[in-house]
Amino acid sequence: MLNQLRQLPRDSRDTLFLLLVIGWLVLPQFAHLPLWCSLFAAGLALWRAWLALKARALPSRWWLAALLLVTLVATYATYKTLLGREAGVTLIVVLLALKMLELRARRDAFVVFFLGFFTLLTNFFESQSLLTAAAMLLGLLGLLTALVNAHMPVGKPPLLQAARTAAGMALLGAPIMLVLFLLFPRLAPLWGLPSDAMNARSGLSETMQVGNIAKLALDDSIALRIRFDAGPPPNAALYLRGPVLSDFDGREWRALRPQSPRRLHMDSELQVSGTPVGYEVTLEPSRRPWLLVLDATPAPPQGSGFTARQSADLQWLIDRPVTELLRYRAQSHLAFRHGPLQPVAGLQTYLALPPGLNPRTLQLGVELRRDVSDEALRVQSVLERLRNGGYRYTLEPGLFGQHSADEFWFERKQGFCEHIAASFVILMRASGVPARVVTGYQGGEMNALDGYFVVRQSDAHAWAEVWLSGRGWIRVDPTTAVAPGRTNASQRLLGPSSNLGDALRAGVSLELALRLRALWDATNNGWNQWILNYSQERQFDLLRGIGFAAPGWEDLSYLLLGIVVLASLAGAAWTRWERSRQDPWLRLLGRARLHLQHKGIWLAPNSPARTMAARLAAQTEALDPAATALQAWLLRLEAQRYAPGQSASLATLQREFKQLTQCP
Repeated sequence: MLNQLRQLPRDSRDTLFLLLVIGWLVLPQFAHLPLWCSLFAAGLALWRAWLALKARALPSRWWLAALLLVTLVATYATYKTLLGREAGVTLIVVLLALKMLELRARRDAFVVFFLGFFTLLTNFFESQSLLTAAAMLLGLLGLLTALVNAHMPVGKPPLLQAARTAAGMALLGAPIMLVLFLLFPRLAPLWGLPSDAMNARSGLSETMQVGNIAKLALDDSIALRIRFDAGPPPNAALYLRGPVLSDFDGREWRALRPQSPRRLHMDSELQVSGTPVGYEVTLEPSRRPWLLVLDATPAPPQGSGFTARQSADLQWLIDRPVTELLRYRAQSHLAFRHGPLQPVAGLQTYLALPPGLNPRTLQLGVELRRDVSDEALRVQSVLERLRNGGYRYTLEPGLFGQHSADEFWFERKQGFCEHIAASFVILMRASGVPARVVTGYQGGEMNALDGYFVVRQSDAHAWAEVWLSGRGWIRVDPTTAVAPGRTNASQRLLGPSSNLGDALRAGVSLELALRLRALWDATNNGWNQWILNYSQERQFDLLRGIGFAAPGWEDLSYLLLGIVVLASLAGAAWTRWERSRQDPWLRLLGRARLHLQHKGIWLAPNSPARTMAARLAAQTEALDPAATALQAWLLRLEAQRYAPGQSASLATLQREFKQLTQCP
């Protein structure tokens, strides 16, 4: 197979290589493109590869125009617009695929390169992870290799040589990239995460639907990282507060609107006690305006580029979705009290239940209220029922019907945290105790390699808050009554086993697997902290570290300009010094060899002038006047070195070479 590929004509070989590079760049987008676009691009790539292998003619421009029109209509039908990020990326992929069918000349190849570089950048619209960056770096080297190869029009130069040149170009550009990364003004990113049936993945949402999820798949991706100032608190105390859900229509739980009149008289001063816990959070992009902090945080979290506000439910929010890594500091008190101490009108909101649903749960609540007069004892009675009533935690509860609480309490007796918390709140409301659902994250794990506490999407959790007279809102986690290990650091949630997981466990010990994951998390965290989260404030910190008292944009500009000037002067000095060290005749011979290599005539670095002339004669037409003149010049150059009296001077040969290389 490899021999067959080596024997292909150069056009076919170069086309297949370019198709491979383009496929590498487009493949990550398939998960985010419409299905028709992915199939269309893959089909055109396979068609173009077949045409290259069989040396068939390319389709006419009328065919391409017709295909372009069809894809424009399909794009508009999918997005209802041809503008915007999603529609724009779709059109770029379509244009790139169509342009491969028009690859007739070097000009067409340059258009493909341009679209390829742009497609490479669009992958960062969806992810800026370390894996994505590594994959795109490989794609960049592939595009540079193809670009260098396109500038070698004669012969069949090996791709490996073009790859070496491309790698050298990338290495030469690395210092410039580093300086621009450190000193170029930080701008808000042009990308964000995309918007994310009967199955679902763990994670945090602004609503909670109970009963229509048959199976929950644990998402092991990282939601946030925390660096505690003095070590993490006990795992059972780590409740990171998210949306508070109080409206229930029988199927879906939602947060109360901020302007809702039902919130009147519910605001009260948060009272905290004890020593605060100080920490720094690195929040992954979520496209939600939530700042995740521990219960409870009285002062606004501090970070650059945002202003935080606190809702009446103690949730901290900002005025924009989090579409990039966000870092902020906070101080929280694990001992706190909030909410009114005496009954107020707004509490009726937290007793409301939709009529006609869950009749058995409502009846159970009436009986509980009749038998137990004290509200706190009612809460304990329900928790005791969960502990000893045969209830269990599961990630595969099956589909629930319209009366989801009835099914949980009296039939299935199983569910995950959302089922348990929602059913608990419904029963509490039915028994006359104001209650609401709180969502967020609970627990996490310490990465000993970098000292960060890692909270994953699989740590997403739902618990309850009940209002008790004289005490205000009290956290109650009914899931711990069913599965105490849910809040235990040594018993994190595990999803159902899979063939892949079984294979990995069979081949790698659990301890080694955990160490490898910790190493990867630490590496990813370093990428996030030092690359993705390199903010304007960090730029100014860098300037302060080198002596600027109050750095600003002008200081950044002056420093960047100074480095550019110094680098230019250093490059000029190095070039002058290098020329002074080299024999002028050898330098002219090297220029001739480089000129021949650009024409596709590959020579060893130590090839003499006569060998160059012979190789040029062998690979060009005999009647080519430019090649004949260059052969004669090479022979005169050889004579100037070894028979100086019988040839022109070196200065004359330099002028002749310049004239010869400028000829079309």
